[in-house]
Amino acid sequence: MFIGRERELASLKEFYDKDGIGMTVIYGRRRIGKSTLIAEFIKDKKTIFYTATKVGKNRNLELFSKQVLDLFMPGVEDVSFNTIEAVFDFIDKNMGNDKLILVIDELPYWAEKDDALLSVLQKYIDTVWKNKNLKIILCGSALSFMEKKVLSEKSPLFGRRDSQIKLEVFDYLDAAKFVPNYSNEDKAICYGITGGVAKYLSMIDSRKSIDENIVRLFFKKDGYLYDETRNMLMQEFSDITIVNNIVEQIASGNNTLNTIAAKIGEKEPTVLYSLDKLISVGLVEKKKCITEEKNKKKTQYVLKDYMFKFWYEFIPKATSVIEIGQGEIYYQKAVKPILHSFMGTVFEDMCRYYTLKNGIIGEYGCFITSVGTWWGVENIKDKQGNMRTQSVDIDVVALSEVDKKALVGECKFKNEKIDKSIYETLVSRGKLLPAKYKVSKYILFSLAGYTDWFESLSDEEVVLLTLDSIYK
Repeated sequence: MFIGRERELASLKEFYDKDGIGMTVIYGRRRIGKSTLIAEFIKDKKTIFYTATKVGKNRNLELFSKQVLDLFMPGVEDVSFNTIEAVFDFIDKNMGNDKLILVIDELPYWAEKDDALLSVLQKYIDTVWKNKNLKIILCGSALSFMEKKVLSEKSPLFGRRDSQIKLEVFDYLDAAKFVPNYSNEDKAICYGITGGVAKYLSMIDSRKSIDENIVRLFFKKDGYLYDETRNMLMQEFSDITIVNNIVEQIASGNNTLNTIAAKIGEKEPTVLYSLDKLISVGLVEKKKCITEEKNKKKTQYVLKDYMFKFWYEFIPKATSVIEIGQGEIYYQKAVKPILHSFMGTVFEDMCRYYTLKNGIIGEYGCFITSVGTWWGVENIKDKQGNMRTQSVDIDVVALSEVDKKALVGECKFKNEKIDKSIYETLVSRGKLLPAKYKVSKYILFSLAGYTDWFESLSDEEVVLLTLDSIYK
């Protein structure tokens, strides 16, 4: 069953319905569902679908030629093409007036070994195919290649595309469609352990409990996700040692360049190079304080992929136990009791998405244009009455640049009700934001609900939400 991607399918339909030559680019990190999206779109359409592999220029040409022949001359075996131009000419002569889709999936695998491929493609789009009803879809997982070699101004294909789709992970609402019978709490955990990645979500068996799925996927030697992080890194990096060390540090909460470099004993430029590559493949992102986005000192590196975060938090410690077939016991004793703690940052991400989604449509009395986090310091009195500073953060900060207003929020994925002290702390920290923003709403997000104290609170600026609220 195909799930979600309504906007992307609508974009592809609009692209396809327009007559004449056309090109669109689809890119995004591995396992995100690009090929599945294309396969869904091309159903019942005349298509050449070729997936390139790491086999070099000549072998890719040979395999691509076979796909072309299979469409136009099925069963013919003794025809070969010596150049990509010869194959493109063959397509031109045989497609007639029919509308045809040409898909080259994992384009970088081929183009990296064939410097002329993109230039030849550009020439045929501009000349030979210019009056044809041909729709070209170029797809790739190597984000840096797709952005620099296909989409940038320096690309031979620049100016030829009609549209582009950068495919992202599913949000928590679409991820929930994979497990419609789960409780909202289990839907959230499912989103947390998969990070909304299509491939990982498709591995969840909704007939089984969330615990059974976690054990089957992560805590068994043959589990699909037991070795997934290592496999992913090996596909992207020639030497995964330093990259693995960097990811390990980020997962453990060391988020700044100098801290990571010091922890793994490498020079900062070396670490920065690997961080940039991790960002380019969609595994890490730079997190900035929302009110100080130009302040380089307020930059943190965080794992964009929550599956990676889950893996690095729990699997390395459990490897020996999993190897002897006792992973389920480990999960029940060492992981499940602290699963809600792991879900803390995931829940914050869900709440930020919910706030932006509703803030854009004016749900909170102003036009929200950005949502993020804020961190800094505050002055407090200790028990002896002395002033001292401490680091603080605000889970959700939504800004309206139009109205110069801000919303601040606190998120708790715990089996404990939010009480008065958490509300008062949020109000206090809201005063730390720059004075140009007036805090107009205080939003609390709670898994377990609220204490009776809130029943007597008649503050219209306070919004009380639960996990069920954000799934409505």
